[in-house]
This record gives sequence, C-alpha cells and structure tokens, in this order.
Amino acid sequence: MKYQPTPDDKFSFGLWTVGWLGRDPFGEATRAALDPVQAVQRLAELGAYGVTFHDDDLIPFGAAQAEREAHVKRFRQALDATGMIVPMATTNLFSHPVFKDGAFTANDRDVRRYALRKTMRNVDLAAELGARTYVAWGGREGAESGAAKDVRAALDRMKEAFDFLAEYVTEQGYDLRFAIEPKPNEPRGDILLPTVGHALAFIDRLERPELFGVNPEVGHEQMAGLNYPHGIAQAMWSGKLIHLDLNGQSGIKYDQDLRFGAGDLRAAFWTVDLLETGGYEGPRHFDFKPPRTEDYDGVWASAAGCMRNYLILRERAAAFRADPAVQEALRASRLDELAQPTLGAGETPAQLLADPSAFEEFDIDAAAERGMAFERLDQLAMDHLLGA
Repeated sequence: MKYQPTPDDKFSFGLWTVGWLGRDPFGEATRAALDPVQAVQRLAELGAYGVTFHDDDLIPFGAAQAEREAHVKRFRQALDATGMIVPMATTNLFSHPVFKDGAFTANDRDVRRYALRKTMRNVDLAAELGARTYVAWGGREGAESGAAKDVRAALDRMKEAFDFLAEYVTEQGYDLRFAIEPKPNEPRGDILLPTVGHALAFIDRLERPELFGVNPEVGHEQMAGLNYPHGIAQAMWSGKLIHLDLNGQSGIKYDQDLRFGAGDLRAAFWTVDLLETGGYEGPRHFDFKPPRTEDYDGVWASAAGCMRNYLILRERAAAFRADPAVQEALRASRLDELAQPTLGAGETPAQLLADPSAFEEFDIDAAAERGMAFERLDQLAMDHLLGA
C-alpha cells in the first residue's frame, strides 16, 4: 500500500502521545488509561519503529521496587515481541506538585537534589533499554514575576545539573547524549531556554558540550512566531540536531500538539525537505496529542496520519528537488552562488580593499535592478506540495 510506513522510516512516538487521556485545564479526561504494552503493540502494527517514554509514563509515580521491575519486564517483553526499540527517554519533572517552581532551577535546594536523583534513576533505565538520546524539557523552569527568579542563578543551577548528569553518564560508560528541548511558555509564563538559539548558546557553556544537542519541536518554535525549518537548520549547522519532535501548530497560541502536517502545512513541507536532504539520520519522533474528541479508534487514526503525512510530504519534496523546472529556477534564484564563499581562498582584508570591482567599480544600480525569481521558485514548490 502506498504511504505505508516501515521501521526503516524511523518513526517513533512517545507513550504520552497516544496515551494522552484528553484532560486539559478546562475539562476532565475523555479516554481511559492506555496500557503501555498495548501502545507498543498498536504502534508496531501501524509501522512505527520506536517508542519513547517519561519515567512516569511507564512506571506509576511512587511505585515500589517490585512493582517497578514488573512494569519494566512487561514493557521489555512487548519490545522484544514486536521488534520495537527505545531510541529516547526523558524524565517527568513537571507533573507532581513538588515541581511547581521547577526542578533543576527550583528555589528549594532539596527539590533540586530530588530532581537529579529522579533523573539519574531513569537515565539508568534508558541506558538499560538501549536509548541513545535523553531529552530534557524544562517545562517548569521559569517564572511569572520578575522578582521570583534570579535568572542568572537559575542558569548556574541548570548548568550545574547538566554538567553533573554528563559526568554521571561518562562515569557509567553509557552511550547516551542529552537533547535540550526549548519552549517559550506554557505551563510557566516564561520558560528558561525558550528557543533553539537560547539552547545552543547555553550548551556552549557546559563542561562537556559534545554530549549535548537540541530537540526542537514544531509547535514550540512556532509558538514564539519562529520558523521551525530555520531553527533545525541552525541546529544542523551547529552539529547539534540529535533529536526532534514533529507535530502541528496553527500560529502563536497555546501548544496545540496537532498531528504532523496539520496547522502550517508549508512549514511541514520544508521541514521534511530539509530532513531528507540535510543528512539528518535520527528518529522522526511525533510528539502530538490526539484530540480529546476522539475515542481510541481516532487515536490510532491520528497516529497513522502523522506518519502518512510525513511520507506524502517526503514524496512531494523529492519530486520538487528532481523537477528540471525547479533546478532551473534554483539557478535563476542564484542558490548556487550563495554556496560560493564570498572571499577568495586566503583573501585578506588588504586584498579585498585593493579590489576595485568590489566597491569602486561595482554597478550598484544594475545590481539593485536584478530580480531574484523567488516567486516562480516558490510557486513551483506550491505546485508540488498541492500535487498540481
């Protein structure tokens, strides 16, 4: 069947996505709890290759050791039976009331120490299950009022936490890297490290930056009015795109977590185009929420739609790149010239100053009159996106 996903496509889902109960700030749950084992089985049937989890998705918060081991055993058996893998894991440092002021940056020192222990415990499980990436989303690391949080001290504490965790995985010999997931707001009024750029700058200050990258999410960047493909392109350029979250978002509003392809379809097209041509080899991870209007038939239809939309867009993007008319339009828009260095090999400031063609003889009026031919190029992209 056309657009049928396979494990080679590297599609993965969080347990918290298909397992979302439909509860929101204004309404109670509309679906019953989903057994993680059933989630693994159904996602495998749909063509996914991986499943991810927060610690509290898999093991009820506060579970005794014997109960914890039983949950992990059942989950591992489901993975083995289906061939599914765990490419990534993360820690829930936002749901329990103890994290109301954050985890790694909570004003209370004892809360920070608990958050580190909780994270270390799940890092051990992630490594045991073969995960290669550990995502860190600081949803409660922020503030609503200026005096409540000394941001400089909070960043010190966040650096301290990540440096400590990097030391821990190094000591343990785990083949694991951390991916910081930015988000500008919600649930906090303002969250620390709100965008890809903030996260990249923060990583440069860490003791082991080679163990860190970013996990950009479609909706999180678009909530700030930013261009998601541009964000992941900069992460690629920095060598820091080690994981990503795909979903849909319609403009600057609350985090909608629509299925991938819903919301800003053009951005989804350029996202797939970039991932498929830019050398990204990681999971195509869907972090979405099936609408609370749906029963579980609708949940699985929504999950299947995420993968189907990616495959359709992948086909459309490949056709766009292969189209001779597009290749001609790219040349007319001088994309090949952009790839050329502005300076000659080894050219010095003195040599540039001595080149009259760069300034004194440069025909600025003629250059200003040149058309860029971007509209034809963009319309060709629209034609391919729309299947025209």
